[in-house]
Amino acid sequence: MDQSIDISNNHEVNILDRKEIYLTGVKKISSFDHEEFLLETNMGMLLLKGAGLEILKLDTNDGKVRIKGRINSFSYIENGKNKVKEESFMAKLFK
Repeated sequence: MDQSIDISNNHEVNILDRKEIYLTGVKKISSFDHEEFLLETNMGMLLLKGAGLEILKLDTNDGKVRIKGRINSFSYIENGKNKVKEESFMAKLFK
């Protein structure tokens, strides 16, 4: 009997030499530029910071994202901090 595994709720992060990051379980990309990505994942909001960041591959059906560039940090943001981060991004946008 063949049993398939539902991977839709899985979240995985793979970083290769700080030059490329592969993510699964991504629900949406809230904001991005060459220095920062804010992604909504199955495990919460994820903030990725770096330099020269750009999307290599985006699969919205499977929730997979591949980003290249210099990866300096990534961290998960608690619920109370999400609004603050989004406002600061908007503030940067209109400077």
